[in-house]
Amino acid sequence: MLLFFVMYSCSEEIDTSSRYVFKHETILSYLQKHEAYHEYANILTKVKIGKLQSSSTVGQLLSARGNYTVFAPTNEAIYDYLQTLVEEQLISEPSWESFTDSSKLDSIRKVIVFNSIIDGGDEPDNYYYVTDFPEANQGEFVLGNLFDRKLNVRRFSDDPDSLCINGDSPVSRLQRDILTVNGIIHQVGKVIAPKDVTAATYIQECLDEQKEGYLAMFRAIQACGLLDTLSAIRDEVYEELYQQGKISDLNGMTEVGFAEGSTAYAPKHRLYGFTIFAETDDFWRSEGLEPTSSDLLQKLVKWILDKHQYSDDDVFTTGTDYTSESNLLYQWVTYHILPMKIPADKLVFHINEFGFNMNQPKVYGIPVYEYYVTMGKRRLFKLYESKESKGIYINRFPVLDNRRQGTNHEIFCAPEKVGAKIDTESEMAILNDIINCNIYPIDAPISYSDKVRDNLQKDRIRFDGMSLFPEAINNDFRLKKATAEQYKHVYIPNTVRTYNYLPNMQQNADMEFVYYNAWNDDWCNLQRDEMKAVGRYEVMFTLPPVPRRGVYEVRYKVLANGNRGIAQIYFGSDPENLPVAGIPIDLTMGFNSERGVKQTGYERDTEDDDYNAEIDKRLRNNGYMKGPQSINSDNGTERGYNDRENIRHIFIRQTLDPDKTYYLKLKSVLESNKKEFYMDFIEYCAKEIYDNPIEPEDIW
Repeated sequence: MLLFFVMYSCSEEIDTSSRYVFKHETILSYLQKHEAYHEYANILTKVKIGKLQSSSTVGQLLSARGNYTVFAPTNEAIYDYLQTLVEEQLISEPSWESFTDSSKLDSIRKVIVFNSIIDGGDEPDNYYYVTDFPEANQGEFVLGNLFDRKLNVRRFSDDPDSLCINGDSPVSRLQRDILTVNGIIHQVGKVIAPKDVTAATYIQECLDEQKEGYLAMFRAIQACGLLDTLSAIRDEVYEELYQQGKISDLNGMTEVGFAEGSTAYAPKHRLYGFTIFAETDDFWRSEGLEPTSSDLLQKLVKWILDKHQYSDDDVFTTGTDYTSESNLLYQWVTYHILPMKIPADKLVFHINEFGFNMNQPKVYGIPVYEYYVTMGKRRLFKLYESKESKGIYINRFPVLDNRRQGTNHEIFCAPEKVGAKIDTESEMAILNDIINCNIYPIDAPISYSDKVRDNLQKDRIRFDGMSLFPEAINNDFRLKKATAEQYKHVYIPNTVRTYNYLPNMQQNADMEFVYYNAWNDDWCNLQRDEMKAVGRYEVMFTLPPVPRRGVYEVRYKVLANGNRGIAQIYFGSDPENLPVAGIPIDLTMGFNSERGVKQTGYERDTEDDDYNAEIDKRLRNNGYMKGPQSINSDNGTERGYNDRENIRHIFIRQTLDPDKTYYLKLKSVLESNKKEFYMDFIEYCAKEIYDNPIEPEDIW
């Protein structure tokens, strides 16, 4: 019986004199030799690695070479977990013998084991000491566990040595950092067993139990008919194709034209995800709305109207058919939801902005931001963080020191432009049990109001290419903090030949597409990473909406080199009949060649800012701009504005409408199938910015 082992292990004192290094022990042999882990070690020998009954066990895995991080529960922790199953009426008593269904027994064992192990792969010493744990509270480990699920670390400001995995599984203060020949062990006092419910299930449970916190928002989400959408976990068709070997990696990358590496790896899964930013029940009570009242929804609609939490250009109804996309409540609620599950440390990315050093990740440089498109009606949603903001905000619009010789840091932020601060650390930030969604509380209401739209139009809207694809975040390959080859080059299956993995990208059959995660490489890109394709490519993307009707420039940034090709750009609102936008762009041409200087009018910045401004005007007259000042170049020793390969192409100036969807298509004009298509970022810039006679557009 398990209870016997619990009583025995409570009195055992493990010898800690040499706990740090066991050079001749594997993880399994160490666990088997210490009574405190008797139950866990026994389970390891029973759980299969794969789906087939003939496959090896996890115990065999942990007795072989590798780089594993194991959060090993004690006998007592396993007993406590079984006790919770008794309380849930899944078993009659806290013992293995009480399982009458062998499949249920196998499932519970797998939950205990698969959630507790991170496989570091073939990278040497790729396991986690406590000092390697995520620094941010509720920050995620870079690698997933055997369920391909990210674990996170909860930290306590009043007790830095106290750590919990996934919120409530405490890491032992004494039995941690136990190094063996094939990895490291940390003892935990509670089985790591997230419920793995969907957002829909979680919301429904909260509503059924009248659980305080987000009742008002959850009632609105339910009324809008969004629970079916929020129940999606993964694309089962892709899952089956991958398991059957019909989704292949891209081997021989060099042979097909890519300069780096030999293989790009297709994603294992195609997961769905969501992020909900929610006003809390306490907020609604402060506004005079009771989250439990029977007339909450009607009062909420009235509050939205009274507080003008919409735009005068919006067309909506105010009836009780909340499931209609034209309903005001539906439009307000969906502005709170992004179609991707964003962890706390990826709400914005600190990596390649000027003044940031990856060796000092908590010392921020200039502001960073992301622009995304919300669920429901397509609307812009801005995430922002700066050194001065002391946190991440939604729709913050500060005044920056963006002079040519300025710092680009915040000078001040008017109260009406502060935006809503996102809470990523409190108990209200739900990051553990929901498998397909993160929920963050916000300290102020958000909506796509006229004020927000007006401020967005005054922004130069620069969006990274990968922000166009929710799948990149949902499947954990955008800017993954890992350098192993399977994370560095991600192969996106061809839309035509294989599977439409990224619905927002349409390809022809004569190309291969790879996402290059340059986390540890020094490239002068917005976030270091880049999108690349090879072949006689024809590729089309759906672009984010503009905030207001007006004249905009649309620009395409290139980091030029000889591997690139020449592309014709097409731009418009009819994807079946896109007009040509300008002359073909030579992606090989930067400012560092005689041809480049002659064609563009480029000169390097001088000490004379007035003359520098004249250079900029000359470039613009020829359809070019220097790269942004805000991007690091040459490992931070020079700003991107003077990088001679960093060039922005202005390919259209025309009136754009916020209610229209625009598409960008790039088509190779070369016969060669060895030249690259390349994409870093695109930016919208309203005429009020680029053609402002009083305050010229900044160089950042």
